[in-house]
Amino acid sequence: MILLGLTGSIGMGKSTTTAMFADLGAVVWNADDAVHRLYAPGGAAVGPVGEAFPGVVVDGAVDRTRLAEALGKDETAFRRLEAIVHPLVAQGRAADLEAARSAGSKLAVLDIPLLFETGGDRAVDAVVVVTADPAIQAERVLARLGMTRERFDAILARQMPDAEKRMRADFVIDTGRGLEAARAEVEAIVAAVLDPSWISPRRGAASLSR
Repeated sequence: MILLGLTGSIGMGKSTTTAMFADLGAVVWNADDAVHRLYAPGGAAVGPVGEAFPGVVVDGAVDRTRLAEALGKDETAFRRLEAIVHPLVAQGRAADLEAARSAGSKLAVLDIPLLFETGGDRAVDAVVVVTADPAIQAERVLARLGMTRERFDAILARQMPDAEKRMRADFVIDTGRGLEAARAEVEAIVAAVLDPSWISPRRGAASLSR
């Protein structure tokens, strides 16, 4: 099974792009969805996060607003949270991918916003970066309910700059050129990586990961 890591800064169109991959038969694993499940009632992260950050658990679930307030801009607090959540996310991802392999899936797309920042690019066959013009990105993000320029800037500060992501990518999809153009790029990527002659630029012969 071929593993593609898909990433991009906030507002670049990752969700729309992963849906296009899914339409073409790819299994899509979403890191944000995995965290939501961990924070939901009964989720494996609720207990340890509640112990590390008192007051953030409400009605048996991690309240993300309270958690954000508890974290503030404290890098030490962010690292404590990551030390709790990242291993749980990795465990769930491994189980989901094994299930996909067992089901005979040929292509999986891992939608991970901090793919490069967490070293996830070393565990995939190729990296797809989703991008758009900064003005389009800002327009999309600031239109979200409750989003402010300050919060947007804080999120960007924790993410690798878009230009660097594009430099490190194996494939780049520009969603600012419209849906049809993006869909054509997705179709081209799927056709390329599923070609038996394709060689992973990160892990050698693609047959090693099939």
